[in-house]
Amino acid sequence: MRTLAVVGGGAIGLAVAWRAAESGWRVTLFDPAPGSGASWVAGGMLAPLSEGWPGEDAVLEFGAAALACWPEFAARLRAATGTGVFVADQTLTVALDAADVADLRTVADWVGGHGHDMRLLDRAGVRALEPALARTVRAGLLASAEPAIDNRLLVTALRQAAAAAGVEFRGETVSALGDLSHDRIVLAAGAASARLWPGLPVRPVKGEILRLRHRPGAQPPPASVIRARVHGRPVYLVPRADGLVVGATQYEAGFDTTVTVAGVRDLIADAEAILPGIGEYELAEASAGSRPGTPDNLPLIGRLDERVFAATGHGRNGMLTTALTAEATVAELRGDPLPAARLADPRRFPAHGAPALSTSAGGVR
Repeated sequence: MRTLAVVGGGAIGLAVAWRAAESGWRVTLFDPAPGSGASWVAGGMLAPLSEGWPGEDAVLEFGAAALACWPEFAARLRAATGTGVFVADQTLTVALDAADVADLRTVADWVGGHGHDMRLLDRAGVRALEPALARTVRAGLLASAEPAIDNRLLVTALRQAAAAAGVEFRGETVSALGDLSHDRIVLAAGAASARLWPGLPVRPVKGEILRLRHRPGAQPPPASVIRARVHGRPVYLVPRADGLVVGATQYEAGFDTTVTVAGVRDLIADAEAILPGIGEYELAEASAGSRPGTPDNLPLIGRLDERVFAATGHGRNGMLTTALTAEATVAELRGDPLPAARLADPRRFPAHGAPALSTSAGGVR
């Protein structure tokens, strides 16, 4: 049986390991704390349409393909573990001022022109859909095809599914890919991937989120994912069984994952401007993670050399792209690349680099 090492146990690494094991590989996953890191600190939005903008055709195309993979992937995961991961069925982006309303129209026209269903709502339409939102909301853009998932349910279920499929978990930090003797290696180490493959265009981007727990007597959370821009800052509210996730700040801060007072202050203020009732919620958690960013906001999925494959660089869209990345990576491993993943080919960056290491005992360095 062919052997595969997956380096990194976030949502991406876990999904790749699970699907590869189901496809006949003998898989070992290396991570000292699987399911932690940026995958644990996420909102779970699957919103490539709402985030579309004229000129970003490749990002929209890839995101829409990733979204289309989710129903089958979630059904397969539920069959394997009994866990359902969806927490919302649709996404509503709201506008507070005239400039925001104009932006919603721009997105609706451009994304709709690419064949996707986007519906503009006036003030009354927004209130009919989500009556707890602030009366200052002027308009909304409804993407009925954009659900959300619970990221923590996802990584827990993926770990369970991977273990059941025979994946071996090794609680070790890999310091050099050449130390691994497996037939193939998948590099899924998120923001740390460039440490193992110098020159890979992946960098850490800090993001802070809050988890708010609903208290008796407080307004219930919205049924939809709510997105907005307040004072120029993007904010989102994603429902959970016990409340809401509010996110997310974004900083170029290296691997610093300290939660800042300013970050918490801005997230609470911006969220309350959209949903005034959250003042009665419990502030249950404030956390931060390092998202793996790339220069063009598309991930790196594909072959780096004859043994090493990349599955990294997913930025803020790690949850959205988990399903497609797993299927695309398994397809690459069998030598039959998925057309939907062509936009994420690492070779689009000619100088993607290679490990400045030497060859040793069965390894590629």
